[in-house]
Amino acid sequence: MKRVQGTLLNDFLERSANMAPEKTALICGKQRSAYARIDAAANQLANALRAHGVEKGDRIAVFLDNSPEAVISIFGIVKAGAAFVPINPQTRSQKLCFILNNCRAVGFVTHSKYVLLLQDVERDVPSLKFAVVCGDLKNIPQAGKKNLSMQEILETSSATPPAPDIIDLDLAAIIYTSGTTGFPKGACFTHRAMVSATSSITTYLKNVESDIILNVLPLSFGYGLSQVLTSSRTGATLVLEKSFAYPYQTIQVIKQEKVTGFAGVPTIFAMLLALKDVCRRDFDSVRYITNAAAALPPRHILQLKEMFSRAMIYSMYGVTECTRVSYMPPDDLDKRPASVGKGIPNQETYIVDENGNRVGPEVVGELVVRGSHVMMGYWEMPEENKRALREGRYPGERVLYTGDLFRMDNDGYLYFVSRKDDIIKSRGEKVAPTEVEHIIYELPQVLEVAIVGIPDDILGEAVKAFVVLKDGMALTERDVATHCSRRLESFMVPKHVEFVSGLPKTSSGKICRRDLRVASPDAV
Repeated sequence: MKRVQGTLLNDFLERSANMAPEKTALICGKQRSAYARIDAAANQLANALRAHGVEKGDRIAVFLDNSPEAVISIFGIVKAGAAFVPINPQTRSQKLCFILNNCRAVGFVTHSKYVLLLQDVERDVPSLKFAVVCGDLKNIPQAGKKNLSMQEILETSSATPPAPDIIDLDLAAIIYTSGTTGFPKGACFTHRAMVSATSSITTYLKNVESDIILNVLPLSFGYGLSQVLTSSRTGATLVLEKSFAYPYQTIQVIKQEKVTGFAGVPTIFAMLLALKDVCRRDFDSVRYITNAAAALPPRHILQLKEMFSRAMIYSMYGVTECTRVSYMPPDDLDKRPASVGKGIPNQETYIVDENGNRVGPEVVGELVVRGSHVMMGYWEMPEENKRALREGRYPGERVLYTGDLFRMDNDGYLYFVSRKDDIIKSRGEKVAPTEVEHIIYELPQVLEVAIVGIPDDILGEAVKAFVVLKDGMALTERDVATHCSRRLESFMVPKHVEFVSGLPKTSSGKICRRDLRVASPDAV
């Protein structure tokens, strides 16, 4: 089947490999990989997947730290005609199995260091046919499943590009995000949607092949994944770090590799600004930095402009369901520091009231996004799809209702007001309050609990727990935090715990989280 070049996600990598095969595509620690090698490795993985029965539209999870193997897996899976499902390797067993069972994944790419999780997955996910394991397989029992060695695949499999019969409307990825119920929701993206989003982003960032883009964000995070796609589309070099755990080391990487683009979230930039003995000359190579996940405090914007004196600062807003919604042109940042900018290229944004009618300037309402980059829908969640995707302008068209409240000024600039739901964004991650509440309710001393997000200069929002104890019972803040640390990802563990005699409620008996946020002495 003939297809138009440039319409599929894997065309980014293939085109860059054809144009500059020996150029460095990826730097990860001491490892440097040329475009030709990354493309060949992705072909090898794709051929191995097809040889093991992977068919068009199958879902394959990628459960890896930031690494060359993670990038190879993403492109290898789509080259095979399947869809990749990136999952943060911090994810605990119960949630991981939920995600894999929900999308009925047939394959699972992971590292041998996650052997215990792999055993749980292979036992509890009946749809899995195989696992591709990076690292040493010696200590991994088969557990009734077929475990394939990534190293063996890259040594023996054919590097000839496969030719799956897919088009741009086929499924490319499912990216899971926590919903208001606390259960992850799988946002489904076609090749067209991901190509459209990436093309728009590289347009306003003015990315070119000489860019050297640093990514410290997990590839399971849409913002982190975007850095991989941005660099491959433009033939740039991606510097992939596992995290921002060692800020001074990251600064050395920026200097050593002469990084030109740096993507971060408010937590990362707050940590940078708090460092001592950091010289502005350390960042002379950086021509742009981007911020998403939560708005930067105006004070931090001013400090970042001093630290990155030669860089353009792009303040952005996005949601998992369409990757990116808006960006602030750097020249306008001083004029409107509280705004998240205008809609990205090739997209329409507008604000509606509770009845779905468009509202005028300065009126608060729900933000709606219209564009080819919007998700197909949530995987097998019809009720959630009815809420999020509604009838658009033309027959059969669906537009995205973000669930976020905004206002728009007379010039079309967007201003975030609040979330319609209670999702908390902490350290660039989304936290569903009910998920944390369920864990705290496991403590027998707890009568009631409510989780809210409160402003925090470092985290963006800090998770705070209001706990009502049963009569005669006792708990400490440390007791609650320790229990949560055992059961939850680190970004979900409450930073603050306050013991109260009761929780504010509506007439119907529902807890009023908004009242708790307003009344919290930490909300300053």
